[in-house]
Amino acid sequence: MKKLNSVAALFAAVALVMAGCASTPEPTPAPQAAPAAPAPAPAPAPAPAPAPAPAAAPRPAAPPPAAAVKVTYAADTFFDFDKAVIKADAKAKLDDLAEKVKGINLEVIIAVGHADSIGTDEYNQKLSVRRAEAVKAYLTSKGIDKNRVYTEGKGEKQPVADNRTTEGRAKNRRVEIEVVGTRANK
Repeated sequence: MKKLNSVAALFAAVALVMAGCASTPEPTPAPQAAPAAPAPAPAPAPAPAPAPAPAAAPRPAAPPPAAAVKVTYAADTFFDFDKAVIKADAKAKLDDLAEKVKGINLEVIIAVGHADSIGTDEYNQKLSVRRAEAVKAYLTSKGIDKNRVYTEGKGEKQPVADNRTTEGRAKNRRVEIEVVGTRANK
């Protein structure tokens, strides 16, 4: 008996679905009487003038490219001969630089130490690195992110003056600081 009830319920469900899907044909429209006289055709409208080309939408201004500023400080004004400890009067110059850097969107600072040719290549390389690291330590003590300051030493490999003269050697003992960033919007 249960089986018979299940079969009957199944047939009833199918019948309901079929009835719900059934559609009645749409009535055919009654034929209309033909118009007595055709209406005269309207005069052709003048051709519309072409629409003006849309003005090009202004493109958003691209951010200005990062501007690099390179500052070279003579190492003999920053450091005593054969030393990597920043002198007191040199700290004022670095303070000024640190203050200016706060006014830009800083990308990176690169401090590159250089040396003259007195001493061995190996010693001068290490001295130039120590000087660059001293500048980094000072700048980070002034609030510049240490991850934004990179250092390298060139030793005596890139002289800017003749190492055979005292004046030339003094010019070659230097620290170059390159600041890369964009001006902050005010």
